[in-house]
Amino acid sequence: MATVKELKATARPAGGKGAARAERRAGRVPGVIYGDNKPPVTISVDDTELRARIIAGRFLTTIFDVELDGQKHRVIPRDFHLDPVRDFPLHVDFLRLGAGATIRVSVPLHLKNAEAAPGVKRGGTVNIVTHTVELEAEAESIPQFIEADVGQLDIGSSLHLSDVALPKGVKTLSREDLTLVTIVPPSGYAEELKAAAAAPAGGAAAPAAAAPAAGAKAPAAGAKAPAAGAKAPAAGAKAPAAPAAKKK
Repeated sequence: MATVKELKATARPAGGKGAARAERRAGRVPGVIYGDNKPPVTISVDDTELRARIIAGRFLTTIFDVELDGQKHRVIPRDFHLDPVRDFPLHVDFLRLGAGATIRVSVPLHLKNAEAAPGVKRGGTVNIVTHTVELEAEAESIPQFIEADVGQLDIGSSLHLSDVALPKGVKTLSREDLTLVTIVPPSGYAEELKAAAAAPAGGAAAPAAAAPAAGAKAPAAGAKAPAAGAKAPAAGAKAPAAPAAKKK
């Protein structure tokens, strides 16, 4: 079940830029509560409190009970506007949630076991392709995030939305084959694979020297090896006669 937080609000006069500026000068942020087939209610909330809620993160997936004139309104933030220069909130919109309401939300993706992934250990990098996932869920079942386990991914592997288990009562609005995460190879990885494929198989023995013909006599001890480039005698040729002994 989603955690519900409290937020106090004050009713303000309907619309108008002048009224909104007056609220901001008083340290409050103008806003509106709408939906659930009820008329919209214009409100204002404390600037410091709202800013802290936004900075804390997950603001747009957090359910609030907005207390207004002693009555609580179960809402979820739908949008907020920030000053483009000073980055403080200018306006906030809340959607009123009726009993059993089902809404669409964008939920962040969280990774686990990234350091244990084989591809990371081999020098690869985790590349988050999809940072948020579009979901439809009951108001009480909105997850704060979707967790993806990448502990089994190797270099070149991917994790898809169909590989992730969604909480009960939650369904995705995206394609099931949506790629969430990939493991990118390190620099020079492709060249290493090519070099490994081109190298001869390890342990291959060098070609053995030709064995002498059967029945051939071994060279006499002390015989000199033939000069480099000398031609071998033709097959069947007679051996040269030994030189005659000189007479004394």
